[in-house]
Amino acid sequence: MKKNPHIQNNTIKRAVIKIGSGVLTKNDGLNLKVIQSISRQICHLIDTNMEIILVTSGAMASGVQKIGLSRRPDEIPKRQAVAAVGQAGLMMEYEKAFGRFKKNVAQILLTSDDFSNRKRYLNARNTLYTLLSWRIVPIINENDTVSVEEIEFGDNDNLAAMIALLMDADILINLTDTEGLYTKDPRINPDAELIPVVSVIHKHHEEIAGGIPGPLGTGGMLSKIKAARKVTAAGIPMFITKGEGPNVLLNFFAGKSNGTFFKPVKEKLANRKCWLAFSSKPKGAVIVDNGAASAIVTKGRSLLPIGIIDVNDDFQVGTPVEIRDKNHHTLGIGLVNYSAADILKIKGLNSSQIKKRLGYQPYDEVIHRDNLVIITEE
Repeated sequence: MKKNPHIQNNTIKRAVIKIGSGVLTKNDGLNLKVIQSISRQICHLIDTNMEIILVTSGAMASGVQKIGLSRRPDEIPKRQAVAAVGQAGLMMEYEKAFGRFKKNVAQILLTSDDFSNRKRYLNARNTLYTLLSWRIVPIINENDTVSVEEIEFGDNDNLAAMIALLMDADILINLTDTEGLYTKDPRINPDAELIPVVSVIHKHHEEIAGGIPGPLGTGGMLSKIKAARKVTAAGIPMFITKGEGPNVLLNFFAGKSNGTFFKPVKEKLANRKCWLAFSSKPKGAVIVDNGAASAIVTKGRSLLPIGIIDVNDDFQVGTPVEIRDKNHHTLGIGLVNYSAADILKIKGLNSSQIKKRLGYQPYDEVIHRDNLVIITEE
């Protein structure tokens, strides 16, 4: 298999492919031609020993059209009911499409809670690894039938990014109803130009992307840019392209696709740090002085009690918390070795004084560097 010209010295072994509602649906229901085409191409890639994870939209759109509604409902119970109707039909079509090529599929429905809980995060990863080892295609969607605002991903662009991070993918391919990121909204600006490569994502990329979703989806180009931010920061490239072409995936791996390629940072972020940075839900914050802030951000040091000046909220040992400077800017996220109550007792002390103050000293560090990831605020 040929390499895409944007990916240097890298052979893609595992890819996450996300298909949006705008690609999967048409006026009278699911676009079966697209489902069959994408399934055929994925089967071909699997036969070349590539591992493919499919993140699909379409359940809500399928349900809306199947029931005969004019648009997505606003009320959560109605949205959940519509998704339940649509999901069954969506998976049935995928099963038929992949079955033509003697491939089995597995349905996996997730909420963001499955990622923020470390144990469930690891369980999900182990399940996906097992399915891939059996050459079964995991087909993932948000669990809209039980999701509420507090635990939903918000859109499948974000979900696909989280799956790419979870599975340490080599690339995330986002198939949508436009060729990629343009200098302007191509729907209303005929002079809009496609941006073929984004080396570093800046604020202006989000500004030109806008936030206008399609009528059946929850995302838009802006949500794709935010997804690209996450994966590229972890060392995973992302490619946005139009999903309706007859061989869009095969063309990409042959280096022939039009679209927008987002370059990753040079080094991949370790899986544990990916979880800390993008999946964990911090339960509080530790405020540090300027010396500790500099040591953590520029020198790669652990957080010691001597550099701590305050604690926000109550939390226990092992909890993910934010590390903030004196101006309350977030510097990073880490797992604490001490509870909030104990940190308040030892803040400002040398590590050698911890045992005298607490009566015990399991660690010299409040947060060890191995359990800490730096976060750059925009």
